[in-house]
Amino acid sequence: MPDPMRPPASHHSHPTPLRSDPSRPRAALRTAVVWEVLRDALERRAEATGRQALDVLDTGGGSGNFAVPLALLGHRVTVVDPSPNALFALERRAAEAGAADRVRGVQGDVRGLFDVAERGGYDAVLCHGVLEYVDDPAEGVRNAVAALRPEGVLSLLAAGLGGAVLARALAGHFREARQALGDPDGRWGAGDPVPRRFTAEQLTGLVEGAGLAVGAVHGVRVFADLVPGALVDTEPGALDALLELEAAAAELTAFHAVATQLHVLGEAPGAGEAPGA
Repeated sequence: MPDPMRPPASHHSHPTPLRSDPSRPRAALRTAVVWEVLRDALERRAEATGRQALDVLDTGGGSGNFAVPLALLGHRVTVVDPSPNALFALERRAAEAGAADRVRGVQGDVRGLFDVAERGGYDAVLCHGVLEYVDDPAEGVRNAVAALRPEGVLSLLAAGLGGAVLARALAGHFREARQALGDPDGRWGAGDPVPRRFTAEQLTGLVEGAGLAVGAVHGVRVFADLVPGALVDTEPGALDALLELEAAAAELTAFHAVATQLHVLGEAPGAGEAPGA
């Protein structure tokens, strides 16, 4: 699988320019910034532990958009998802990629996580696109954190409130934009397919409330959902330029408020270290 990213220079530096995956250009726009941060975190974790093969738990991992590429990097990935169809697609995808021996899918959800996953057994936990749909987001984050080993990392990705408000307004749906802005769950109306959206402050509060330190916050798809697809598909070099723009804006706090999604990297304390120390 082509590598859609280059490693960043340091943990807290601005992301370096990203390479698009020519076979999946739209996927690159959706995931490149998250991949950049996650891969860097896993590389640091592998260096700290002296283990190149890490144990990763992907809650709500579906058909393996992250799990399979992580397995191709040599990590062991357990995917927990409530959908049998998604898990079947995961199994097939992992087999086709030659990573079946490093990917395991189990049916379940973050609420009953420890019915199917090991408490305190993972170097990294992915919680992507999960908090929007659970009854209690704080419980979901606490369970994800409880699955981490000391000094493990949490990758949290959720829908951003500001991006939805901006998108509705630019589409001319001003009343819906105003509704989302004032709604406790960030919903623009009864027909909104997303049950809940978050601000960066809400997500970082959930992570810190579960005992982790916030390592980084990034806005995801700040511009990608607002740019006409025809421009990206037909203008030479537009996709790579847009990827670089997304990377440059991702860490800037000013753009978190208008991102379609928000990514928070949480870092667990070491063994014997007090949470938040």
